[in-house]
Amino acid sequence: MSSEDASPDPYADPLVFGQRLQILRTRRGMTRDQLGGLLGRSGSWVKGVETGRLKTPKLKTILHIAELLRVRDLSELTGDQSVHVELFTGPGHARLAAVKAAVDVFPLTTPREAPPAAHLQARLARAWKARHEAPNHREVIGALLPDLIRDAQLAVRQAETAPDHRAAQAVLAEVYSLCQFFVAYQPDPALLWRVNERTLIAAQESEDPHAIGVAAWLAAQAHRDAGRAHFDAADAVNPETLAYLEPLLPDASDDVLAITGALTFEAGYTAARRAETGTAWRYWDQARAMAMRLPEDYYHPVTSFSRAVMGAHAVTVAVELRQGGESVRQATAADAVTIKSRPRRARHRIEEARGYQLDGQPDVALATLEKAHEAAPETIKYNGHAKRIVLEEAESKDQVRRRRASQLAVKIGLLAA
Repeated sequence: MSSEDASPDPYADPLVFGQRLQILRTRRGMTRDQLGGLLGRSGSWVKGVETGRLKTPKLKTILHIAELLRVRDLSELTGDQSVHVELFTGPGHARLAAVKAAVDVFPLTTPREAPPAAHLQARLARAWKARHEAPNHREVIGALLPDLIRDAQLAVRQAETAPDHRAAQAVLAEVYSLCQFFVAYQPDPALLWRVNERTLIAAQESEDPHAIGVAAWLAAQAHRDAGRAHFDAADAVNPETLAYLEPLLPDASDDVLAITGALTFEAGYTAARRAETGTAWRYWDQARAMAMRLPEDYYHPVTSFSRAVMGAHAVTVAVELRQGGESVRQATAADAVTIKSRPRRARHRIEEARGYQLDGQPDVALATLEKAHEAAPETIKYNGHAKRIVLEEAESKDQVRRRRASQLAVKIGLLAA
């Protein structure tokens, strides 16, 4: 590709806001009508802003645009290099370098012996438990991952029989799955995709239905979160994996049934992002039917799929469909159920906050985000939707609300104390 064919870099030159908006929108595969509809505006309004016919919108709208286009740093959209507010990329964790080094290692000549598979499984179980129970879950996982990655890689390398090799690949796939939770929303997207690919390969090599389902679930999420231009890739992963898993369901374990339910909901999540209301709720209904087949106290260790989480999933669908009243109704119903996982509970609170803001209840939205921070501070710190709400309300004309939002912004690192 020649330099003339390459799409322009929206922050290489001092472009105006409208030009940056057009470049970033095009990169995300979104039409003017699509973006305008999500903003409650028309496609001609978007064109007017992009061409400079209309003035740059206010901060509230800019933040909403940044959220819809998954702009990682607000300065990419505004051009103001003094405003480095990372929305969908959190701060680089102190343990990121050590995790990356472990992912990148290629253990061909290591003299030591790999730990037994049972030992690795026990360590993985402890790591997942910490991931769900520790408020500083990224710190805990970041400390455990380097040794887990190296040992799981070594176990695959040293497996002597075909069954042992498949079992080791299943463990390695699960370790990489845990790694994706740590790497997500950090400033190294190439590392995330590298881990994602390794998860898929290890899962396929394992021939283990559960490992394959988890790998596909994470891949679908990664594609969807990459923006509208990648929705088709997310949709391609989901039905292919569901077609593989569904014939196994009559005799499936709870874990296989749960990952199938989680994938079914993910298909609905992507449909909601596409504003396909009927399809989104149909997939949610199907996922709920699978959840009801699980034991009442069952909780999937990777996806959190369970009976308890279906209410939270309903809030997410309603929010993504921009149904403010419905999302509040679902949030009220879901609050009767306790979600065991701290980060999943925090994520649910963030989705509730989005619903309350959509419904014109910003004070309730802020109070809900405070609950998210109490549940898992590291979750809200890396969540772009939460940061967008906090930044928006920090500009509120209401003095009490502005102060409350500013205090929360300090807690999650958006503003200096």
